[in-house]
Amino acid sequence: MADAGNPNEEMKLVLVVNEELGMTAGKIAAQCSHATLAVYQSLGPNHRAVLRRWESEGQKKIALKCRSATELRQLAAAAKAARLPHFIVEDAGRTQVAAGSCTVIAIGPAPESAVNAVTGALRLL
Repeated sequence: MADAGNPNEEMKLVLVVNEELGMTAGKIAAQCSHATLAVYQSLGPNHRAVLRRWESEGQKKIALKCRSATELRQLAAAAKAARLPHFIVEDAGRTQVAAGSCTVIAIGPAPESAVNAVTGALRLL
């Protein structure tokens, strides 16, 4: 897992939304919340320094978009290769999208340059 890196570089978390699902703003907000909490919890006690630093810097979050679930999975593979924390939300299927749909990936929190290396080509949501 990526460490806190350069102390002069800001930490951030990126949330990438799967556009092909046509989710409403409320659904996107809920899915981004799920992703943020899940990736945070996945870091656990072994990565307290990373979490504390991100928290002390204001918990920077950026929302981006991608075209498909395939692209979300490619981002997950790139994040894994870069040893970045990440989590893909698969929807329960109770409201707007089919069960198992990949809705959002959270990447980070991690040093901005490391996250940008994976997500830099994506556009803002």
